Amino acid sequence: MRVFLSPPVMNGDLERRLVGEAFDSNYIAPCGPMVDLFEREAAERFGFRQTLATISGTMALELLARALEIQPGDKIIVSDLTFIGSVAAFVSLGAEPVFVDSDPATWCMDPQLLAEALQRYPQAKAVIVTDLYGQSCDIDALLTLCDAAGVKLSVDAAESVGATYRGRPSGKGAWAAIYSFNGNKIITTGGGGMLLSDDDALMAHCRKLASQAREPFPWYEHAYVGTHGRLGNIPAAIGVGQLRHLADALRDKAAVWQAWNERFASRPWIHPMPTADYGVPNRWLTVVTLEGVDPLKAVEALTARGIEARPLWKPMHLQPVFRACDAVLSGVDAALFRDGLCLPSGRNLTPETMDEVMACLDQLRAE
Repeated sequence: MRVFLSPPVMNGDLERRLVGEAFDSNYIAPCGPMVDLFEREAAERFGFRQTLATISGTMALELLARALEIQPGDKIIVSDLTFIGSVAAFVSLGAEPVFVDSDPATWCMDPQLLAEALQRYPQAKAVIVTDLYGQSCDIDALLTLCDAAGVKLSVDAAESVGATYRGRPSGKGAWAAIYSFNGNKIITTGGGGMLLSDDDALMAHCRKLASQAREPFPWYEHAYVGTHGRLGNIPAAIGVGQLRHLADALRDKAAVWQAWNERFASRPWIHPMPTADYGVPNRWLTVVTLEGVDPLKAVEALTARGIEARPLWKPMHLQPVFRACDAVLSGVDAALFRDGLCLPSGRNLTPETMDEVMACLDQLRAE
């Protein structure tokens, strides 16, 4: 059986029972009581005044981009080491991204380089920073810079659901945060996301946008164009069950990370992603950099054994589609991409699989 990077885990019969309740209610189409319940429990769990469950994390970013009223030519400052979804929603509206390199101590956006980017582009429309592989960015340091520049800070916390920063849930303190519940995330709705904020006006506007921007008339009246972005009642039922067991997921992921690190201890050529001293990661993925082993060869060798692994995100400034965009770089992200490897990190990963991975890496190192 193939070993996946981060497969979903259901919690006994809980999700099945909640989905059954959703079927019994006959709310099969988007919205319904499970969506309301999921949003309410997420708001309570993560400490945001409002949440909006969406069909994907990318949709949450699209709604945020629309709310920012992005116009062609607007500059946005974004993390360089990230998934393209963090950027695409804004670029599709005509924004011009400025990529900012990472702090080697956290692998998230470097505050010093953000300061340089804000000096270079004082009229930037927004800053969107990515929490990486389960670790929160240094949000207070970034927020101080953004507040001084009069720029809104949003956090793409798709990978850090359940992580904390100075005791706060990931993204808390920014103008807005987005979460992802894709199938490989720490909890899942089978596909889905969430926009979270304490800004009531922002959330009211995004909720309307996500419901085709329908005006309060008996008929379908539209003053502007919205979209279909709300999460359905059935996947929301799965989300409720997953959310109620988030603590179990965090515990299991931490145990997997610890087991990997015990194996790294005798191999000084394997360097795990550093843990920032300001928070607690959710350990979504165990990620390392390697000396003397080509990560692409490791991916190939592990794949041949039925074990999924992958390189780190390719930095945005190296993507062909963004070759003409500006960037504030230190070389950290390029080096991480060159040397980095994401290891299988599923909650049910066995010691035998870990040992097989290590034997494979040892062999590659010896060649």
